[in-house]
Amino acid sequence: MSASHFRSPASFPRTRLRRNRADAWTRRLVAENRLTVDDLIWPVFVIEGQNQRVPVASMPGVERLTIDLLTEAVAAAGDLGIPCVALFPVVGAEGKSEDAAEAYRPDNLMNRAIRALKAAVPHVGILGDVALDPYTTHGHDGLMRDGYIQNDETVEVLARQALSQADAGVDIVAPSDMMDGRIGLIRDRLDSHGHELVRLCSYAAKYASAFYGPFRDAVNSGGFLKGDKKTYQMNPANTDEALHEVALDLQEGADMVMVKPGLPYLDIIRRVKDTFAVPTFAYHVSGEYAMLRAAAQNGWLDYDKALLETLTGFKRAGCDAILTYGAVDAARRLQEG
Repeated sequence: MSASHFRSPASFPRTRLRRNRADAWTRRLVAENRLTVDDLIWPVFVIEGQNQRVPVASMPGVERLTIDLLTEAVAAAGDLGIPCVALFPVVGAEGKSEDAAEAYRPDNLMNRAIRALKAAVPHVGILGDVALDPYTTHGHDGLMRDGYIQNDETVEVLARQALSQADAGVDIVAPSDMMDGRIGLIRDRLDSHGHELVRLCSYAAKYASAFYGPFRDAVNSGGFLKGDKKTYQMNPANTDEALHEVALDLQEGADMVMVKPGLPYLDIIRRVKDTFAVPTFAYHVSGEYAMLRAAAQNGWLDYDKALLETLTGFKRAGCDAILTYGAVDAARRLQEG
């Protein structure tokens, strides 16, 4: 019901809204939205090597892990009840090229990590990032020619990348590139190779945001990025365009849709959920997480409380799941009650 049509059926003093806030049990009983561990997806970063953990300076509490340590960390997350992790590879300069061929090599870092995780922790879902920015020498999500990102050529490479991840055992492929038409081609490619049960989560409304900086540090793409991504990521000023993007991706076969970033785009999340009533995710991105951590380190915020309040805000806006670097922290707090 919209605010313009809302009429309270009673008035003070007979009605005292504070009555239902007076005790913890009452507050729990009448809560309109509830955050649980089932709502959390944990983004993780994998690096080459053995028994190594490399902190991300701009994201306190976040580490890049080698496959052996990553499997241990994901197993611990699974023990907390986290249902899914989002996997991102950290690719060295030797794996970057103009054509991003490393993105679909069957034995690349991403695919080896997928196989290891599915063997060690089969009950935890894996959402695989499908984009070319970790693999290109220019740091963009697609193939570049004459300074412009080529759409259709990129989509073909993305389909190869998605298929290679599916062959490795990924549960969800998640194209985060914002090229036109990539959902349809990826769906067709997966289905024609026997992967009809691999889910497709589209980054359907991904904005050209200032909040991605720490992530680019984490995956070693920021220093390579030439220019910006405004020709393919969305203008932060637009809302109707997001609905067009979501509608197209659903028509092409997306099973879930995502809005990215999260906090500055809660209105987009609500519009998407109200309009389409499909599984709707949000990405609580690196810059949003880093702000919470930095404020907490300065004593300005209680990190745990602010994190749970933030994630509850995503639920209130209509999210079915939230990708957050604070997933393990939140799961522990929820477990503690």
